[in-house]
Amino acid sequence: MLTLKKLSMLFTGLLLAAGLTACEQKGSAEKIGAKIDQTIETAKDKVEEVTKPEGPMEQAGKKIDQAVQDTKEAIKK
Repeated sequence: MLTLKKLSMLFTGLLLAAGLTACEQKGSAEKIGAKIDQTIETAKDKVEEVTKPEGPMEQAGKKIDQAVQDTKEAIKK
């Protein structure tokens, strides 16, 4: 009876070790999911970059506005 308990404990330990090893490996669905997540994150970053309130066009517009204002002030003097 003691041997049966030892064997069952050993078998349970082996199953547990095999289960933990299997959990560490990524399956194909997980790999595809990770690639999808990465693609979405990249697309999100690009959209944020394009729609930034201080993009290059906004900065150029502010510089033009400042130049027009400076010219108006110079003409008034």
